[in-house]
Amino acid sequence: MGKPDIHADDYALTGNTSRDMLECMRAGRLDSISVVPNMSCFEECMELLYGEIPHLPFLPLLSVHLDFVEGRSLAGKAAAPDLVKADSDLMGLGWGGLFAASYLPHKRKRIKAQLKREIRAQLSKAQPAIEKCMEIAAGNGISCGQRGLRIDSHQHAHMIPVVWEAVLEVVHEEGYVLEYIRNSKEVLGVFLTDVSLYKTYRPVNFVKNRLLSLYSHNADRFCKANGMKQMYLWGLVMSGRMDRVRIEKLYGKMKRKAEKDGRTLEILFHPGLTLPEEVTPEIAKDAADDFYLCEDRHVEKEAVLGVEW
Repeated sequence: MGKPDIHADDYALTGNTSRDMLECMRAGRLDSISVVPNMSCFEECMELLYGEIPHLPFLPLLSVHLDFVEGRSLAGKAAAPDLVKADSDLMGLGWGGLFAASYLPHKRKRIKAQLKREIRAQLSKAQPAIEKCMEIAAGNGISCGQRGLRIDSHQHAHMIPVVWEAVLEVVHEEGYVLEYIRNSKEVLGVFLTDVSLYKTYRPVNFVKNRLLSLYSHNADRFCKANGMKQMYLWGLVMSGRMDRVRIEKLYGKMKRKAEKDGRTLEILFHPGLTLPEEVTPEIAKDAADDFYLCEDRHVEKEAVLGVEW
C-alpha cells in the first residue's frame, strides 16, 4: 500500500480554516484536500490558494466537497426549494432530511431532481477553480497528480442513497471524468483492539461508522466497475479529535488491514480552526460550537504536521 493519503476537509469553509490548511500544504503534509463550494468566502479562499501554489512543494489533489447541510444553495431557492430553509437560500434539509427522503417514495423523486440541480451548480463553481489551480501548478513547475474530477462531501452526505444516485447521474450526464469518489468505509475492529482507548471515543461516532458502512457497498461496487482503487477511510470514530497519540497507537494496525484487503487508506483530518467572528448564518451553530471553534482542530493540525507516516 505504501504511504497513506493524508487528507484535509473543509478548505474554503472560512478564511482561517483555509489559512491553517495552507500552512499544512506549505509544509508538504497534505496529499489531498476538499474544497467547499457554497460559502461566501469561496472566491477569497481560492485567491489565497492561487497565490500560494507557486511556492508549494507540490499541489495536493483537490476534491469538490459537495455541501447539502450548510452554506447556501448555489442552484437557488426556486430550483431547490426543499433543500433550503423556508425564508432564505441557506441549506436547511440537513442530513436527516436527506436520509428520510431516500426512503419516502412520494419525496424521493422530487428531492433527487433538486439535488441534481444543486450538484450541477456546485460542480460548475468548484471544478473550474480546481482546474485553474492545476493550470497554475503546471505553469510554475509544481507537481500535481490530478487529471479529472474528485468528489466527496460535507458530513459524508454523498453516501446517502438518494444523494449518491443524484451525484452519479450528474457526473454521467455532464460528461465529467471522475477519477475519485470517497467511500466513507472505516474498519471498526481496529478501534476495539486497544482497551485503553475505549473511553476516548465519542459514542455518536460509532453510530456514524456503522451507518456509513451500510452504504459503503454502493461505492465499492461503483469503484470496482469503473476500475477505481477501493479504499478505507480513517476519520469517523475519531472525528473531531484525530490526535497524534491515538493515531500512532493504531496506525500500524490500520495500515496492515488496508494492505491485507488490497485497499488504499485515506486518513481524514480537519486541521482548520474557525474564528468566532467567522461564524455566520451559513454555518450551523451546533457544528460551530462542537467542532469548528474547538481547539481540537489545532490538535488535528499538530497531528498533520507531526506524525511520521
